[in-house]
Amino acid sequence: MSSRVLRKLQGDKDFANDQQNDNSDPESDLESTGGAKKKQLNINRYDLLNQQSHSESEVKEDDDHETEAANPPEEADDIRESSRRKKKKKKKKKPEFKSWSSHRSSEDNLELEKNEQSAVAWEPAAANYSKDLMGARKPILHVSRRNLNPNNELKRKFGSKVVQNEQSKRRGRGYPKPTCLVSPKENWLPIGKLGLSMKLVGNLHHDCTYFKYEHNTNYQQIQKRFLEAVESLNPDNIVAIINEHPYHVDTLIQLSDLCKMSEDLQMAAQLNERALYCLECAFHPLFNMAKGNCRLDYRRQENRALFITLFKHLTFVGQRACYRTALEICRLLLSLDPEEDPLGVILCIDFYALRSMKYEWLICAYEEWEPVRNVSQLPNFAFSVAMAYFQLDEDPESENKLVSNDLLQKALIMFPGVLLPLLDKCSVQPDSRVSSHPFFTTKAMMSQSPSLSQLIQLYICRNYHLWKECGMLDWLERNVHVVLDRVDECDQFVAECEEKRKRRYQKTPRNILRHIILSDMKEVKATLTEYSSGHCFLTSTLMNQHLLWMAFS
Repeated sequence: MSSRVLRKLQGDKDFANDQQNDNSDPESDLESTGGAKKKQLNINRYDLLNQQSHSESEVKEDDDHETEAANPPEEADDIRESSRRKKKKKKKKKPEFKSWSSHRSSEDNLELEKNEQSAVAWEPAAANYSKDLMGARKPILHVSRRNLNPNNELKRKFGSKVVQNEQSKRRGRGYPKPTCLVSPKENWLPIGKLGLSMKLVGNLHHDCTYFKYEHNTNYQQIQKRFLEAVESLNPDNIVAIINEHPYHVDTLIQLSDLCKMSEDLQMAAQLNERALYCLECAFHPLFNMAKGNCRLDYRRQENRALFITLFKHLTFVGQRACYRTALEICRLLLSLDPEEDPLGVILCIDFYALRSMKYEWLICAYEEWEPVRNVSQLPNFAFSVAMAYFQLDEDPESENKLVSNDLLQKALIMFPGVLLPLLDKCSVQPDSRVSSHPFFTTKAMMSQSPSLSQLIQLYICRNYHLWKECGMLDWLERNVHVVLDRVDECDQFVAECEEKRKRRYQKTPRNILRHIILSDMKEVKATLTEYSSGHCFLTSTLMNQHLLWMAFS
């Protein structure tokens, strides 16, 4: 109730005078009005509650402020909802419908009520159906531009005040070209003409459009100077180039690696963002990241910078716990070349999907990719999809829980070498049956090739935090004992998986080697002797990035 109405009910002088006039003698009224009888005012205090003839907006504002102060948020919402319903009912009442409905029979009224109830019950189902249909038609690699910005995710998690100061500083700079992937910093110079451009190649495959980066003559000269600086092994030569050409992409990537080696992660992330900003400013007008049908050939040297910077940006964003943004970058990076996947994004996309709680999306991706890519033969997907089903439902007897148990048992049988290193990483001591059984110890090591060991180490180092969540280790323990029972019973599936491990994983593909090197995990080592071709690989020096590009051409 507004303060204006309360004043009228309690302290308004005119209202008090009117009441006194009503209680006075009618003959005195005749005398004061010159013989004419004054009309009595039949005032009901409760009528003022529904009166909105004067300044409705002010009364509504007063009501909103007072109800929020006097009632908790849930009660205030209920009050607002009831007031909306009353207003809707008043609007629906019209004279002609009143007279029409008043002459209807009781049977007609019952039939009308049934039709209205059936219409109300049908409308939400139709809305849900259309929404589900739209979601089903959306491709797996569809990219949301809004989710590419980590600031939006930080706002959702911590509120707008986290990034408010930074945005207010950039607001006055007036950068001419805003981008989706990164936001220009206040200390960045105007980008100007780079000499870097993107050209449309054409529609070479199905509905996909192919593009390529190109360097003009001036940019090629800077590129040659950069290669000479890399061969000199002197970081000062790299810094000299960036002082003259602050937006040379390859130099920015190399300096980002230098800052990362010196543990200046913030500067490393900014330099990589600047390189990504240059590449995005050179996008072709038809290059649409959201559709997921724009392709770049990694084998072309000029195109590799975008793959590298996106992967590094993905790592830096993930370190800031912006997992939803990291998942979106994974989808963008995979959409550039989904058939070849040159940087092995398939090895980490499941982690960011679980971290961002996109369990349904991960299951849909698994069902779509399994017939084509056989992703169940990757340890990360075998365990992560089982975990996604487990997280979907809390009921232990639900269908999702039964599916998750079956998938986890298959993953443990296919990759027994995961269990003990995972428990050790989680600081968990296995029981005597597990630690002494040869299936998870000697047999697992004997049937595991070095290439498979790399995949297992990569999965454990990246995903072991997920197993520390509530209920996960108990779920793992129950299924481990079921697996041991199946092994003791000589299950045929166990022998089939052992044969697959011996036959497959004989050689590490190039995209997995690129992924291991760019991920920069100390526990996972990449063996590059098979692809060296006479090159000397210095994985811990300034030459890392450049030689990586040259080696896998």
